[in-house]
Amino acid sequence: MIGRIWRGVVRAEDATAYAAYIQKTGIEGYKGTPGNRGAWLLERVEGDRAEFITLSFWESRQAIEGFAGQDIEKAVYYTQDDQFLIERDLTVRHYEIADTE
Repeated sequence: MIGRIWRGVVRAEDATAYAAYIQKTGIEGYKGTPGNRGAWLLERVEGDRAEFITLSFWESRQAIEGFAGQDIEKAVYYTQDDQFLIERDLTVRHYEIADTE
């Protein structure tokens, strides 16, 4: 299994609206893709900034391609992201899930 992590920052006053937006676009997009094993949105507000991390789990690189396209390292963005994001990762990180048993 593979973990996929992306990070972005919005103004703190936009945090609630952005959380709803990313839930509707990115998180639901992850969950609707065959091979997805779960997705979560993490949020941390510090001062005037709110940092968001999307964390998703996938069966394989091929499953991630079903969501992200052939270049799975490239972040996926949606039409209203420019309205919210003041900082963003252009790439995502992937991690093999280590067996803990």
